[in-house]
Amino acid sequence: MSFVGVAWVGTDETFQGFIDKHGLTFPQLNDDPGYVFSHFDVPAQPALVVVDADGTAETFVGAVNEDELDDLLSDLTS
Repeated sequence: MSFVGVAWVGTDETFQGFIDKHGLTFPQLNDDPGYVFSHFDVPAQPALVVVDADGTAETFVGAVNEDELDDLLSDLTS
């Protein structure tokens, strides 16, 4: 299982500031042109896209709290 953060718009400084503020340790991509968001039909941030090994994607629009993320990851690994 891998995680990648994708930022849609903003400056390099705000992008790095968000990473630093939240202590993110997984890879981050700056998607200023919106290619990744467009590919997965993500209309706004925050959002979470889960991509299965077969390429099937499910998009969750809005913030996902820790309990919801735990439940989602448990479902994926069972």
